[in-house]
Amino acid sequence: MRIFQGINEIAGQMGIFAGDLTKMGHHVRCYNTFHSYLGYEENLLNLEKEDLAKKVEDILTDYDIYHFHYAETLVDDFSDLAQLKKHRKKAVMHHWGNDVRFHEQARERNKYVYTGDSPENEVMDKKLTAISAIVKDAIVQDYEVYDYIKDYYERVHVLPIAVNLDHIPYVEEAENKVPLLIHAPTNPLFKGTAHFEKAIEQLKERYEFNYVRIEQLNHEKALQMYQKADIILDQILCGSYGLFSVEAMAMGKPVVTYVRDDLLPTFPEIPPIVNANPDTLYDKIELLIKYPEVRKAYGKQGRRYVEAYHSSAVVTKQLEEIYKQLPTL
Repeated sequence: MRIFQGINEIAGQMGIFAGDLTKMGHHVRCYNTFHSYLGYEENLLNLEKEDLAKKVEDILTDYDIYHFHYAETLVDDFSDLAQLKKHRKKAVMHHWGNDVRFHEQARERNKYVYTGDSPENEVMDKKLTAISAIVKDAIVQDYEVYDYIKDYYERVHVLPIAVNLDHIPYVEEAENKVPLLIHAPTNPLFKGTAHFEKAIEQLKERYEFNYVRIEQLNHEKALQMYQKADIILDQILCGSYGLFSVEAMAMGKPVVTYVRDDLLPTFPEIPPIVNANPDTLYDKIELLIKYPEVRKAYGKQGRRYVEAYHSSAVVTKQLEEIYKQLPTL
């Protein structure tokens, strides 16, 4: 298959998919117009939207499969989708959360949720309506995102976040005299950083440990720092786990994050995370600080879980099956 992916690189996923799909014999091109300090480059053509606009006509005819991300296509008004339909192409839209997290709906399910990164409801509805009028298939990473879009598309495929385990070594135990806690918020409001740091300040009154907050660091260097951690603090408001949690588990690190109780049965098995919300955060972090054996147990379970469900080799095979099922537009 000839596969196009674009136009937003979210959490390194396009590049990871492209690498494995290429190994499987497919021709893949990934165009990225979203640039950040994370510095994703693997298997990507990073360019500005103005430069992409010059290539649209050729892109619309060069591929069999069009895998779009984050509620965007090649042009702002989605008129390219009609052209893809005219050319009898196949397409799927991959939603990631903040692009579709309707504000009131999110709060109905999760009193802690932060939706300040999502557009207004009317904007999200307009985009979803325009896209799903032509594209009948969508992909989401989990059932937290699934609920927001299930009524727009004919088919919604759940595809876990992928990580390349060749790039993430398993670290059985960090060599620190006192526990090192690492938190790396891309957006402190979304991640619940204030809640973490309130608990940290309280815990410092009773325990000896080090805390490092990592910000504005490219992804490769950040991964190197995560390997030194004893405990990873991810996100405490969203209600499901993200890439940072998956990377932490892959390294064998216990990770503190929040997954809603109603979502736990939707995973292939209960994720081996330290499940905490703002009300239970102090106690959960305290448990990990006090008991190295608990940290080690979570770390081992996490690596096994990622190997089973988040390894790029596993996830990309699932993606290939989704591609094979896509109907002509």
